[in-house]
Amino acid sequence: QVQLVESGGGSAETGGSVKLSCQYSGYFSRRCMGWFRQVPGKEREVVAVIEDDGSKNYTDSVKGRFTISAENAQNIMYLQMDSLKPEDTAKYYCATETKRVTWCVVSELSEYEFNYWGQGTQVTVSS
Repeated sequence: QVQLVESGGGSAETGGSVKLSCQYSGYFSRRCMGWFRQVPGKEREVVAVIEDDGSKNYTDSVKGRFTISAENAQNIMYLQMDSLKPEDTAKYYCATETKRVTWCVVSELSEYEFNYWGQGTQVTVSS
């Protein structure tokens, strides 16, 4: 059974940093894992994805500020968030797909390609 558990959320001031972790377990084959975020009343937005070969891709609003990484031997994925802005406030989710998507790039993905999710962790950025 595939399970993902996020940790590391919390509060930060504008310009601050937060690091999220996603511990995953269970045997699965995938091409793409990623981080999503959601605010009330809006769809879940893909933030960053990492391919099984280590390639990374980001949504435009976080490029240069967020870094996705993974330690495959430890079954952990991270999202380092720097230079935080109030508009980064959201509930953040880690997710994986097991369908072997064709492209692991943000522009080609939505939440519907991902079939396993963590429970989410809240990040709140104050101005």
